[in-house]
Amino acid sequence: MRIIVSAGGTGGHLYPALALVDYIKEQDPSSEFLFVGTTDRLESEVVPQLGYAYRGLHVKGMVGNPLQKAKNAFLFLKSLSTSKKILKEFKPDIVIGFGGYPSASIVLAASQKHIKTMIHEQNSIIGLTNKILINKVDEIICCYEKALESFPKEKTKLLGNPRASTVHNKVLKDVHDIYHIDLDRKVVVIVMGSLGSASINKAMADALKKMENAPYDVIYATGKTHYDEMMEMCGPLNASIHIVPYIDDMPSVLASSDLAVSRAGATTLAEITSLGTPAILIPSPYVVANHQEYNARELCDQGACEMILEKDLDGDRLVKAIDQIMNDKAKQYALKEAASKLGKPNACRDIYQEILRLVEK
Repeated sequence: MRIIVSAGGTGGHLYPALALVDYIKEQDPSSEFLFVGTTDRLESEVVPQLGYAYRGLHVKGMVGNPLQKAKNAFLFLKSLSTSKKILKEFKPDIVIGFGGYPSASIVLAASQKHIKTMIHEQNSIIGLTNKILINKVDEIICCYEKALESFPKEKTKLLGNPRASTVHNKVLKDVHDIYHIDLDRKVVVIVMGSLGSASINKAMADALKKMENAPYDVIYATGKTHYDEMMEMCGPLNASIHIVPYIDDMPSVLASSDLAVSRAGATTLAEITSLGTPAILIPSPYVVANHQEYNARELCDQGACEMILEKDLDGDRLVKAIDQIMNDKAKQYALKEAASKLGKPNACRDIYQEILRLVEK
């Protein structure tokens, strides 16, 4: 089978796509893949490094002043022509879009050429690219009930995020071994995305000082660019507070921690629910359409997490919320059970079966 995968702009689009492609390779080593993305964003570096064939489209989002939008619209029309050339050369059996503006070009071109198409929506609020493609594609895969309700029912399936399968099937280490924590100590991991969050570091510094004598260890990932600043803000802390710039093996840390405090990006929530990790979510208010808050609310409505909005966050409130969960075994268990029920550990398998069905059809 020959598959074109398009995922543009951010890791939230790219890493679920890579997870699905890795799974398909395991099931059918003869499958051939071509990634289509931007010429200058994350995917243009990551995908070739992983050994996958890659084509970049010179496209921009529809943002800026009227003149800039007009220029970007011209680039989009030009990218449609380039996409049709790519399709003619590669001859895919199916084209799958994971969001980001390059997906609009290649998926729309495939639809016009009557090639099978599928899109994947990672968030509860539908992204602009997928909104454009709703009526053009053969099948839609989503991760949240709210998104399911917004898409055409006859061609939409709630199958989850491929990253859920990746962490579920991964050989995991124990957080106690990774950070040299006594096995009888509970662990709270706090991470505000791979880059960290300058906007909440002040509250986090205050919270960490208040948790020095707590009956649990705390791991706080600052993001590489904020590490030195955070260490200076906090000053000396006792050994139960572990401040690190980055967590290399996030699935292992999530799986063996007693509580996670995090943003509410699609990949993070796929991992949390697949692993059944109790969580307090602090959705980023700086993302398009405030989609992280909608993601978090969907979990909250199912009893799978607690949520604190960033505007309401301070050190005292965060410590209180953490202590309430860490001191209540029944609450921890309830959060874990509810999160696990929302998890989609078989997302890759189920999406692959839909791909096979579409191609055979």
